[in-house]
Amino acid sequence: MRLLPDGAQALAHIRFRSLHVALLLAISPMASANAQLTTALDQAERLEQLETLIIAQYGEVIVERGYHGHDTTSPTNIKSASKSIISALIGIAIDKGILDGTEQRIAELLKADLPAKADPRLQQVTVGNLLTMQAGLGSTSGRHYGAWVASRNWVRAALARPFEAEPGGAMIYSTGSSHLLSAILTRRTDKSTLQLARQWLAPLDGFAISAWTRDPQGIYLGGNEMAMTPRSLLAFGELYRRGGVTASGERLLSEEWIEASWTPRTRSRYTGHGYGYGWFISQFDDVVVRYGWGYGGQMVYVVPALGMTAVMTSNTLQPSGGAMGHRDALHRLLGQIIEAVREAAPPSGR
Repeated sequence: MRLLPDGAQALAHIRFRSLHVALLLAISPMASANAQLTTALDQAERLEQLETLIIAQYGEVIVERGYHGHDTTSPTNIKSASKSIISALIGIAIDKGILDGTEQRIAELLKADLPAKADPRLQQVTVGNLLTMQAGLGSTSGRHYGAWVASRNWVRAALARPFEAEPGGAMIYSTGSSHLLSAILTRRTDKSTLQLARQWLAPLDGFAISAWTRDPQGIYLGGNEMAMTPRSLLAFGELYRRGGVTASGERLLSEEWIEASWTPRTRSRYTGHGYGYGWFISQFDDVVVRYGWGYGGQMVYVVPALGMTAVMTSNTLQPSGGAMGHRDALHRLLGQIIEAVREAAPPSGR
């Protein structure tokens, strides 16, 4: 081994130590972020209802876990998270000219199903009102859900609900409103909503609906009882995160529709969060988050500022904390994930 002169050895030693310190400084945030993420994932395992968790950043899956014997490749009922998918289909229908736009009146689209003695306000209800749950019609969800799905004609039963607010007024959460959108798509295209979803979203790699409930007339239930895998739900969330284009660059949704869907137009009395066209809008740790929410904790979160999409699916059986308690626990989990991902965020412009 050739020994360097004392001065050269000292200089080499200083350079080595400087490089070592620089490397430590460079990897410390990542190490810290990884530790935070590991802690969050360990805490997630304690949530009795949580079944799966997937996190993708900039199109790459960075976390994929199944809990309590579940996996991310088996179909699950995403419940009302399917309202976000109905919204996407409406957006595509508008882009294709099948529907005139969100200001189009639903009375002209569902003439055959209007009540014989309809409230005059039914003539004012628009497609946009259904998307934002501002139709004014009484809810078919919650304690009204059982009687509604037991009716002979779900479309007519939803249209016959008494008005509890003016069209465009207060948000009244109702799966019946989303089902009317499914009926509108079916009437206008002479195709089932499932056919449309499979046709229009076919280029989206990984997206598939494996099962879906239909009403007595054969119309697929708009906004509930849709089965897909967590990976499929992630693929859908990624479509929105990428601005409406697939990973291969094919456009399926317009950027204008996504922006309109993610614009708060009313506020939920249950969450306090804003609501757009089938999406909730809020902030977690000062970062804007858009999310679809299904009963029992079926969640698709999109965090554009971090290039992140996250999916969580859950058992719908309610523990002592109830549905809202579990939903809040999932929101807290997302907050921890956001904090960890922000620590390891790549340079802007990626």
